[in-house]
Amino acid sequence: MAVPSLPAGTSPVILFPAIDLKGGRCVRLRLGDMADATVFNEDPAAQAKLFEQQGFRYLHLVDLDGAFAGRPVNSDAIAAILAAVRIPVQLGGGIRSLAGIELWFEKGVSRVILGTAAVRDPALVTEACRLFPGRIAVGIDAKGGKVAVEGWARVSELSAAELTQRCQDAGVAAIVYTDVARDGILTGLNLEASAALAASTSIPVIASGGLAGIEDVRALLEPRYRGLHGAIAGRALYDGRLDAETALALLREAAAPGS
Repeated sequence: MAVPSLPAGTSPVILFPAIDLKGGRCVRLRLGDMADATVFNEDPAAQAKLFEQQGFRYLHLVDLDGAFAGRPVNSDAIAAILAAVRIPVQLGGGIRSLAGIELWFEKGVSRVILGTAAVRDPALVTEACRLFPGRIAVGIDAKGGKVAVEGWARVSELSAAELTQRCQDAGVAAIVYTDVARDGILTGLNLEASAALAASTSIPVIASGGLAGIEDVRALLEPRYRGLHGAIAGRALYDGRLDAETALALLREAAAPGS
């Protein structure tokens, strides 16, 4: 079966439900703290299937343990998710080599997200984009304007703007921009910073970190944020603050001809 594609920059706004994996379970962290994790589902594949049944068209996966270890750790859980759903999946966390990227594509991942590797090994990003055009994204996780790496455990000297320019030059297909100070605490997306980043590049930008409810989804559709490609939804979906049916209906209505 051909691997389904993730959307290009001209697609309507996309809401990506997130599955963050720690110890083979589906969790959400607060502010990226591995010691402050809430387990929402012991069976990530069942959670992925539920998201698909709810009508989501794409899935966002993060191997949290892999991000800290620098290598894939939750491979079995990811493989189970890939076997359970037919919607395209983007995956990040601990992927830091061409061999690792190729392996996940062979297993059925549609798009790979590079984070630490994008800071530490820009040549890898360039080569990966050449070999796998349209299938490489970069995660820009910002702390005080600087890019955090290694599961946010360290902060580099590279600014979000500088990394964005590198991505532009390399031919990156998408940027997942996360405001680390908001992640997992339901304070709302940092749409101003996300939109400013989107305005600085032709690369589609996905906002992440802090989505709190339907008001965030409505805000994504405001003209001033039209440059954003989509957003990641995590804790708000799991604890019921964001109703999937309502959110997806709102996005469908906005994408309808004449709307």
